[in-house]
Amino acid sequence: MLAIRGRIFPSTVSNVTLEAILENGQRVHGETRITASRSPIRKLTLVPPNVRPLAQAIGAIREADLILIGPGSLYTSILPNLLIPDIARAIAHSRAPRVYIANLMTQPGETTDYSVAEHLRAIQRHVKPRIVDYVVANRQKVSPAVGRRYHKQGASQVTVDAAGLRKSGVQLLVGNLLEEHDKIRHNSARLARLILDTFLPGSIRN
Repeated sequence: MLAIRGRIFPSTVSNVTLEAILENGQRVHGETRITASRSPIRKLTLVPPNVRPLAQAIGAIREADLILIGPGSLYTSILPNLLIPDIARAIAHSRAPRVYIANLMTQPGETTDYSVAEHLRAIQRHVKPRIVDYVVANRQKVSPAVGRRYHKQGASQVTVDAAGLRKSGVQLLVGNLLEEHDKIRHNSARLARLILDTFLPGSIRN
């Protein structure tokens, strides 16, 4: 899904199925089964592979002043959109800043023990045109009590490895983006402020 200035467009209206090849060699079809898998994901594909995008989505990418990718499930929310060739190509050709917003926590099975750099490398491994210039990541530590609760579910805080990100050729922006209630979430106000102040400093805000 692409969200642009309050409008939301699907990347495609075609019938597609996600297929994952796991490290153990197993092929898994469908978002639910991929999410439930506990073996690391080696490769993700769309079936059929050459899906046609929605024209409005391509147009919105071409007109964008800023392109934000994420946060969201790496293999079942973010990458499926980027695996559509024309979507990836439009982002690659855009002159707007292209920003990946890193997840706060890993997801059991999908991204167990992934650092921020490993999330980015998964994107770069699946999408050959360069589509990320900047990475926005959280620097605030999760409280021990909440961390233990997530650990019981197989999740842990995503580590920010600056050296690995530099090797990937992106610029890193960090801030206190963490909000803890019943669940860990990005603090939307602080995240928006960081993005706007960095990339659109002259923008009009409510």
